[in-house]
Amino acid sequence: MPPGARIATCLSIAGSDSGGGAGIQADLKAFARCGVHGMTAITALTAQSTVGVEMVTPVPAEMIVAQVRAVAEDIGVDGVKVGMLGDRPTIDAVVEALDLVGAAPVVVDPVMVSTSGAVLLDPSAKAELIERVLPRAAVATPNLPEARELAGLGDRASPEELARAIQALGPAAVIVTGGHWAEGADVLFDGSATVLVEGPRYEEGASHGSGCTHSAAVAALLAQGVELEQAARSARRIAAEAVESGLRELGQGSGPVDVFGLSRRGAGRRPLA
Repeated sequence: MPPGARIATCLSIAGSDSGGGAGIQADLKAFARCGVHGMTAITALTAQSTVGVEMVTPVPAEMIVAQVRAVAEDIGVDGVKVGMLGDRPTIDAVVEALDLVGAAPVVVDPVMVSTSGAVLLDPSAKAELIERVLPRAAVATPNLPEARELAGLGDRASPEELARAIQALGPAAVIVTGGHWAEGADVLFDGSATVLVEGPRYEEGASHGSGCTHSAAVAALLAQGVELEQAARSARRIAAEAVESGLRELGQGSGPVDVFGLSRRGAGRRPLA
């Protein structure tokens, strides 16, 4: 970076994962991996581990807006990743908060169910997510089960059909991630053309936080001015590498993703003295 140049910033509006594997914790690590300054507006607190979600407490709506306003007015926001929203009051707050980030591209990861199967979006709030949040997105990044929920096309619809149906709901573009279907490629549809985003095969859920890492990487790259297709390809690679290096020895579940490759380098496994 040239002397005096301003580093790009990216804001995660999402839930907190006490186990550090998903949510804002995964997002901040992905932001750092992509070379941007990460900021957060926490929407919910979860008591969560690699095994499951034990408790969820929503953050008051006014606090969500205040968090976004604080960083937007002082630091500035170049990109946004929206994750867990939980319920209607949270969606109301996030819609209001997005008015504070200017023209920053917004990546919406429509989190509905955790890797362990916990419901993270009140079913009554799904319509609010579709009608009020998706149209604010530069790109939405559902996995296959989430895409089926959003599109309402049933289990036989192809990822391309799902991407087209979701894009018609309002986001400028859609990436249906490929970790839940046999072919494995992500499907990007930008309203005019469909692109298969291939890369190292990984299964979402093989490590905790793969979906969060992917969407956060897309947001961080867009914040730096990277074109969408290249951002999608780079994010795919980053997420796949993070899953491959997953810290499976941590916890009793699938273990967190390892976005920095600590497991490959053996970093953090020796005492400092």
